[in-house]
Amino acid sequence: MIISKSNLIDDPGTEYRLRLNARRESLERTEALSRRLWMWRRIVFAAGVALLLAFFQGWTPFWWVALPIVAFIALMAVHERIHRRRDHFARAAAYYERGLARLDDDWAGTGETGERFAVPHHPFSEDLDLFGRGSLFELLSTARTRAGEEKLAAWLLNPAPPAEIRARQSAVAELRPRLDLREDLALLAADVRTGVDGETLRTWGAAPEVHFSKALRISAALISIAAPIAVAAWLMFDARAAALLLLLVEGMFFLRVRAQTAQVIASVDRPSRDLKLFAETLERIERETFTSPRLVELRAVLDTGGHPPSYQIRRLSRLIEILDSTRNILFAPIAALLLIPIHLVFAIERWRSVSGRAVGEWLEAVGEFEALSSLAGYSAEHPEDPFPEIAEDEPSFIGAGLAHPLLPAARAVRNDVELSARQRALIISGSNMSGKSTMLRTVGINAVLAQAGATVRARALKLSPLSIGASIHILDSLQEGSSRFYAEITRLRQIVDLARGERTLLFLLDEILSGTNSHDRRTGASSVVKGLVERGAIGLVTTHDLALTEIANELGERAANVHFEDHLEDGRMTFDYRMRTGVVRKSNAIELMRAVGLEV
Repeated sequence: MIISKSNLIDDPGTEYRLRLNARRESLERTEALSRRLWMWRRIVFAAGVALLLAFFQGWTPFWWVALPIVAFIALMAVHERIHRRRDHFARAAAYYERGLARLDDDWAGTGETGERFAVPHHPFSEDLDLFGRGSLFELLSTARTRAGEEKLAAWLLNPAPPAEIRARQSAVAELRPRLDLREDLALLAADVRTGVDGETLRTWGAAPEVHFSKALRISAALISIAAPIAVAAWLMFDARAAALLLLLVEGMFFLRVRAQTAQVIASVDRPSRDLKLFAETLERIERETFTSPRLVELRAVLDTGGHPPSYQIRRLSRLIEILDSTRNILFAPIAALLLIPIHLVFAIERWRSVSGRAVGEWLEAVGEFEALSSLAGYSAEHPEDPFPEIAEDEPSFIGAGLAHPLLPAARAVRNDVELSARQRALIISGSNMSGKSTMLRTVGINAVLAQAGATVRARALKLSPLSIGASIHILDSLQEGSSRFYAEITRLRQIVDLARGERTLLFLLDEILSGTNSHDRRTGASSVVKGLVERGAIGLVTTHDLALTEIANELGERAANVHFEDHLEDGRMTFDYRMRTGVVRKSNAIELMRAVGLEV
């Protein structure tokens, strides 16, 4: 996929620093203005106290006292706006500080880890560090809503079809230079972090309407009109009978609608949370225009015949806020007398009947937009990373200059990997810590990025649609009562089943069957790898047991041996992490054991 240079931020570090300095300068000016306003508020307050004392002494007319009161109220209003501006600039500065931390590879533990999206026994999620502290999700996600986080997590866990990948690539390329948009989205609803329980709101919107008859609505309106009249008649003309009659009618009406009203109030309580963030996100997206098909499609979902979705969500939010305020101990009696909660319930149900079923579409659009924006932000911060080429002619994973995106750029060593219909497997030999497992993770995580629609950490990558099966981070489980060996063979069975699917399997097997004796390991590993290759799979197998390198010979041209080397220098093991052809020819294990003082 060819992306024009105009879609790239050439030097994100310089851009971030310029913007950070500008936000800090604005913050300093705003804080200075805030301090001056504090001073003037004290001066005006003191003047007001002095004039009030003078008024009590009969020295000044009362309107003199009113002047500082009005001025103080005006200064409070202005100061509140200044506080909001100050907080905005502080959050903007923090946004670019986090961006620079990501560029400096100092981001782990500073973002959303996405641990709740981890799927037990998933074929590659834990092995490739998709979720958790320092994970791929934490590196990528800038979503503010749960819908956005859920969408991004789903993309990482489930490889997309080729057409979908290309559509996302086009959208990411268009969003990549829109740094102002990403900043605005990041600063929305400052007091909310990843709010909007999408599933609850979607379910509420699609639920059947609680029906209130026209007669009930008219009766409520008449009672609300009669209530203040009856109270006035009681106070002015001592018409107690009218007031008591009204209270009796209201009591009977409350009993009639109590169950329905309670049902609406209970159902709206959970989806009411953090609607402000949802509305602000919608409003910001509504101001944008796009050209890529996927973004045009998402934007079209928000084009309604009447008021835009952001207006409608704000209206729902206001209705619920007013409903919550009727529970205030001071306002509740008046609200009950005027049937205000009942009228709000009517209004909320009317809103749901008109807009409720569209909420799911709006949430889906916002979630997908935020996921695309997350991928665009990652791409903008790594302008040298390309989009992969998606090939549908034959199974392949051909990467040049592959590196691991979670490793600091200064430490990551790039390697080439080629898997195809002709060469389906690479058997990687070498000592522990030489880079074998990292190579598996590098291939796997780049396959995840590629099939999510993101750019990849490589100079170039071409791959076919792949399902991924990994056995890298397999541990025993006390809770499940399984040994490491049993856990590993269970995962291998899962991977073999994946090979029977429609997609080509990319298998990543680290130190295969290391939990059993050498004879069984040799027989079992050979059988598993041969079986996967026979089913059309491609992949990598690592081992420090040189006997397993014979698997490549047994598979002929369909497999090749590669290795990582180590060197013992001044009693320390050193590695260059470069993958070379052939089987590793030397082992420094004995020398290393002697270097640490073991007699061998």
